[in-house]
Amino acid sequence: MFCRPLLCMPAAAGRRAVLFSGHTFHRGIMHKYILIMRLNHWIKNLFVLPGSAFALLLVPEATAQGYGSLFWNLFFGLLSTCLIASANYVINEWLDAPFDRFHPVKKHRAVVEEGVDGRIVYALYAALTLIGFALGLLVSLPVFLMELWLWVMGILYNVKPFRTKDLPFVDVLTESINNAIRLLIGWFIITSVWYPPLSIIIGYWLGGAFLMDIKRFSEYRMIADKTTASLYRKSFAYYDERILLGAAFFYAMASSFFVGIFLIKYRIEFIVLMPFLMGLFCYYLMISYKKDSAAQAPEKLYREKGLMLYVLFLSVLFVVLLKFDIPALACFVSDRLIHIG
Repeated sequence: MFCRPLLCMPAAAGRRAVLFSGHTFHRGIMHKYILIMRLNHWIKNLFVLPGSAFALLLVPEATAQGYGSLFWNLFFGLLSTCLIASANYVINEWLDAPFDRFHPVKKHRAVVEEGVDGRIVYALYAALTLIGFALGLLVSLPVFLMELWLWVMGILYNVKPFRTKDLPFVDVLTESINNAIRLLIGWFIITSVWYPPLSIIIGYWLGGAFLMDIKRFSEYRMIADKTTASLYRKSFAYYDERILLGAAFFYAMASSFFVGIFLIKYRIEFIVLMPFLMGLFCYYLMISYKKDSAAQAPEKLYREKGLMLYVLFLSVLFVVLLKFDIPALACFVSDRLIHIG
């Protein structure tokens, strides 16, 4: 299933190698295996936190277990998610190495330039998976099941015969469902009694689809050659800028629709957020047009100061609307017609 040679190390690396326990290792071997875990991508797992926040807002008994217990559940839940995500990154880098050599940036990854030992890769993958599962189970059974789902999606996305990342549109939708899974993890860290509203799960999923689609759009523009782009990512053979932009608009509109249902259903004041949320999609699209755009590497988005300030503004506005009532907004959910005269 994981069909790559067990030992992959180019001759160039051998000149700097040392012999250790019967195997040939590069001097910085441990550093290479730390790199393929993509610890710098752990920031993406902050997408777990909104799920926890929504649970705290909507479930009255959420704090009954005490804040100390909530803190440790959140800590172990986040750590579990980070480890499972790293397991998925490890197998992704291992299986994608033959394709990453066609990417102008990813071709410099250690797996591509220097090679790694497949036995260590699989051992690392297994260790991350088992520890991640154990920590998830320590929090609760629902959290463990969500971590299992996140891990399975890594298999479906990367491993033949599934390898959904090679299929147009399916690639975006199967990668972005990890967004919804993170939301569910955050929710179940707080409560194992209630399910979250379906509207916010779908909205979160489609919001992630927008991010993944824009990532592809930015990559496609950077590579600027359809043949090379298709060698790097097979789904690019079916995409062009027009298709990717059209799909991005669909994902943005659909996400806004479902998030809007959730917000208005639970507090009408949140309707004020919607124009600014739509503006966030527009802002992100503009970022994708930048040279070496952070949209290609969402883990680097914190460097976009304007975007961070915008998100901070949205967060503050959310809190304000949560605390203050605006009775005049009731007309938006009333089924009564306005009488003339």
